[in-house]
Amino acid sequence: MKSVRAEFQYLQTGKIYFDHAAISPLSKPVTEAIENYLHERSVSEINNYHAGLDLVEETKELLGELINVSPARIAFTRSVTDGLNILAQGLHWEKGDRIILNDIEFPANIYPFLNTKKYGVEIDFVKSRNGVVSFEDIEKLVTPETRLISISFVQFLSGYRAELEKIGALCRERNIIFCVDAIQGVGALRLDFQKYKIDFLSGGTHKWLMGLMGLGYIAVTGELQDKIDSKMVGWLSVENEWDLLDYKLELKPDASRFQTGTYSFIGVTALNAAIRFMKSIGYSEIENSVLSNTEYFRNRLPEVGIKPLLENVERENLSGIVTFPIDNAEAVFEGLIAKNIKGSMREGMIRFSPHFYNTKEEIDTVIEELKKLI
Repeated sequence: MKSVRAEFQYLQTGKIYFDHAAISPLSKPVTEAIENYLHERSVSEINNYHAGLDLVEETKELLGELINVSPARIAFTRSVTDGLNILAQGLHWEKGDRIILNDIEFPANIYPFLNTKKYGVEIDFVKSRNGVVSFEDIEKLVTPETRLISISFVQFLSGYRAELEKIGALCRERNIIFCVDAIQGVGALRLDFQKYKIDFLSGGTHKWLMGLMGLGYIAVTGELQDKIDSKMVGWLSVENEWDLLDYKLELKPDASRFQTGTYSFIGVTALNAAIRFMKSIGYSEIENSVLSNTEYFRNRLPEVGIKPLLENVERENLSGIVTFPIDNAEAVFEGLIAKNIKGSMREGMIRFSPHFYNTKEEIDTVIEELKKLI
């Protein structure tokens, strides 16, 4: 672990950074890849477009391996929201169709689907219980008119990890489209697109995947892709895109049809380096370390008289997020910042999100500072 921690330069400043659910620091492998890219664009190759295309395909292979889906089923987007809008606006809705969401989702997984109400779609909200969105409560809301269920892999506030395998099996049995917002899980926890019977997934790269802002991705089954109307198309959406004056609107057969124009090559460069770095450590090792930190953190909070937002949940429903309500939360939060401890304030609560390379010693330091502040 010591050698891994050497790859994060901010640690030399004495800062404790537990805010990966917001944005991750960049590791040395990522910053070096970015610097090489900038050198090419400013000094050597300059027009490195075609080399960038090769990197795009290579990165899709790495990402596909990470979430168990064919690279042909992946497309890059600008953000999770852009990805979810491809689905929400691309389906042919009928009046009376229903979508199941829940009441503690990040807005990115709400507004694209609320926007379908103009087509006569009805939205059913699962009522969460103490930060938990249970499979049983989702199942109770399913009706013959339910056409889509969308849920986050990990809830941004409570840190609850959804029972994706159960939900996916339910959706496949009832012929319901299963959509997952994966940004708060992928990079920290294992996700199996095929095993969980996911139809559409939208993710981002600047949180647990430790890349740059401005790059997202989707994964979509071939069957669902055929049902999505490409509301936005561009020169990269079509077959033979370099026949520039041919103007044949013949969409590509794979998910790359949803990529309309020039990619964020610098974002792909960062993601490629980040995934390679994580792969060298081992995805299972990363998940085990993340969950070990979470359990240790949760077990120490009662010493300070704090209860985590999520209580009495199994390890399989935990993630890298530990959130807790506390009196004078803003004052406590500012006190932590003054001690070089970085987390987030969300909905009046303090949220910590350590990653795999963070240590239990850092957690001990946070606990001791909380004791002083409280």
